[in-house]
Amino acid sequence: MEAGAGGEQRSHNLFEAAAAYVSACADDDQDRIDEASGWVSPEALSFGVNELACRAVVALARERDQSPREVARALLGLPAT
Repeated sequence: MEAGAGGEQRSHNLFEAAAAYVSACADDDQDRIDEASGWVSPEALSFGVNELACRAVVALARERDQSPREVARALLGLPAT
C-alpha cells in the first residue's frame, strides 16, 4: 500500500490494482506486478483485469469503428472471422 499525506497507509480498490497490474505487465516490471498483486485478493484482481480488458476493447472498437469481437481478435493476433 502507498503511504498518503502524513504517512498513513492508503488502501487500493480493485480497479486501481488492475490498472497498476496491467500497466506493469505491459512494461514487464516484475516489482510493480508483485506490488499491485498484493493490493487486493487474486479474485478481485482477476475481476478488475477482466473489466479493464472489456472497457479497453470497447473503447478501441469505437475508435476504430469495428466490432469488439474484431478488435479482440486483432489484439490477440487471431485471423478475422
